[in-house]
Amino acid sequence: MDQPAPRTSAAPWLTVIVLCIGQMMIVLDQNIVNVALPAVQRGLGISAENLVWVVNAYVVPFGGLLLLAGRLGDLIGRRTVFLSGVALFGMSSLLCGTASSEATLIGSRFIQGVGGAIASACILGMVATMFSDRRKQAQAIGAYSFASAGGGAVGPLLGGVVTDLLSWNWIFFINVPIGALLVVVGLRTVPRDRGEGMSEGTDFLGALLVTAGLMLLVYTIVDAGNTGWSSARTLLLGPLSLLLLGGFVLRQATAAHPLLPLRLLRSRSLAVANLVQFMMIAGMFGLLFFSTLYLQRVLNYSSLEAGLSFVPIATVIAAVSLGLSARLITRFGQRPVLFSGLVLITTAFVMLSFARVDGVYPVDFLPASLAMGLGFGLAAPAIMGLGMAAVTRAESGVASGLFNTTQQIGGAIGLTVLSAFVTARTNSLTAAGKDEAEALVGGYHVAFLAAGGFVLIALLIAVTTLRPAPPAAGQRFSASPDQEIAAS
Repeated sequence: MDQPAPRTSAAPWLTVIVLCIGQMMIVLDQNIVNVALPAVQRGLGISAENLVWVVNAYVVPFGGLLLLAGRLGDLIGRRTVFLSGVALFGMSSLLCGTASSEATLIGSRFIQGVGGAIASACILGMVATMFSDRRKQAQAIGAYSFASAGGGAVGPLLGGVVTDLLSWNWIFFINVPIGALLVVVGLRTVPRDRGEGMSEGTDFLGALLVTAGLMLLVYTIVDAGNTGWSSARTLLLGPLSLLLLGGFVLRQATAAHPLLPLRLLRSRSLAVANLVQFMMIAGMFGLLFFSTLYLQRVLNYSSLEAGLSFVPIATVIAAVSLGLSARLITRFGQRPVLFSGLVLITTAFVMLSFARVDGVYPVDFLPASLAMGLGFGLAAPAIMGLGMAAVTRAESGVASGLFNTTQQIGGAIGLTVLSAFVTARTNSLTAAGKDEAEALVGGYHVAFLAAGGFVLIALLIAVTTLRPAPPAAGQRFSASPDQEIAAS
């Protein structure tokens, strides 16, 4: 039976703001570290081989624990899980900032990844269930989309400013007061929810299988970028991770209280929304990464200048996701808005594939970034609205964790694949006698076209599989007149 909407004396929008700030803090941390890596390497004397683990030590537990953390939110209360994750994230950020050795920093980053997963796993579920009014729900999901995308776009800028003006330590210290404030305010504003109780879903074997399988899969993907897809380690760990995940699926089919009820995946809108998001994020991760490299390595921008270059895209995402998207979704439904957003993102990547060696920002980057911001600001809220509308309130935590998991896996796979394309094309052009800048730009062109291909596939999946259908009986949400709640 679905749970009633939680009651709170605080204004619901204040709760949404607290949750979105928490989401933005976590997303910012994932992106802000990249800009500071050279300073971290100099400060702690980290070898080039181990520097990647300053990032991966966070990514592996974050990607592996999202599904479990989301389900725990359904069982013991999403408020409890969210605030516990924020507290752990803040304390581990302090450990990261005070780290005096390579081992201490990498270990602290692992704990930070655990806290980030626990905190973020339930946020979308809470935001999506805050309002029953379809327009307010769309606005709340739009705010969450901005927090996620805006945090990613602002990360390089903030990282450059903090690192240049203070030190790399402060990219972690900045999380401590924000986390403490979120816990204090969250205790007063985030509504209490009782959860179903541990007796309703303590599938410990399933939790062990999915956590081990996802963490091993994420590790294998990010490690393949260094060792290669054909290395012995990748060929051993890849199938092992898939075997663990296959065991998890079998376990869910037979468990009395499954961690992830397989009936959820029989909902076409939830399954398609996750698949479309997977492909879209696989392409989108290339935007920040390779665009930053193009600006810095080809156009010779400083870290701060490169960060400032992403301000327009963050501004457009904010304007669209916080206002325009909700009005369009309410009037036209999620499908047309989603299709339009994916077309704009694909177009933006095609535009980036024409970036020149002697390019200038207003011509070679700004138009594409504005189209990208508009497209993502439209597509992201529509995808999340489609998926979350297909689940009951009692299962919103695990659905939120599933969305975050497909996002993390999609980003890791997409970036690894695109990096392989860039390396192969750049090496080929270098061998053909091209200079460094020409070879790099040629590699980035391939990456942008491939990223656009990922998003185009997402569009084709959405167009061919999503069908307007009336809301199923007993469902909690109705986000638009033609809500795409799919038949099982």
